[in-house]
Amino acid sequence: MAVAFTKEESFETASETLLPDRPISPHPNLVTEAGMKALEDQLQEARAAYEVANAIDDVNERRRQSAGPLRDARYLTARLRTAQLVAPPETNEVVAFGSTVTFNRDDGRVQTYRIVGEDEADPKKGTISFVSPVARWLLGKAVGDVVSAGEQELEIVAIV
Repeated sequence: MAVAFTKEESFETASETLLPDRPISPHPNLVTEAGMKALEDQLQEARAAYEVANAIDDVNERRRQSAGPLRDARYLTARLRTAQLVAPPETNEVVAFGSTVTFNRDDGRVQTYRIVGEDEADPKKGTISFVSPVARWLLGKAVGDVVSAGEQELEIVAIV
């Protein structure tokens, strides 16, 4: 649509309000109970931000401010619709979705991660996605197992 038929001040303003959708992973949308709650909370926050933006009088500023929350709400709605809640592992004998696993690396580092869904993964907070390379190497393994991780080896020392 030509800018002449819109209320935006310029083409740049119009393009600021048409954000591309956030990409949706092709992997199954597995989530823990905490991950499901986080998605629901984020959706509520996006909806609240959208409502605040819609209260802005200036049409250009309203469109700018509502673009992000609207995009996030679409993404989060899709993720909640496809979410597959996975119960916590019944046993700690092997690494599974939802397990917290501690392993030693060849270089002496000891690392602990909980294996979770893609949307709740945050390595800085000790969670990794079940589709990450490290998680894929560890899933199904037991304490004492050694797995090759590229040029390194990881030894599982604990599963919680």
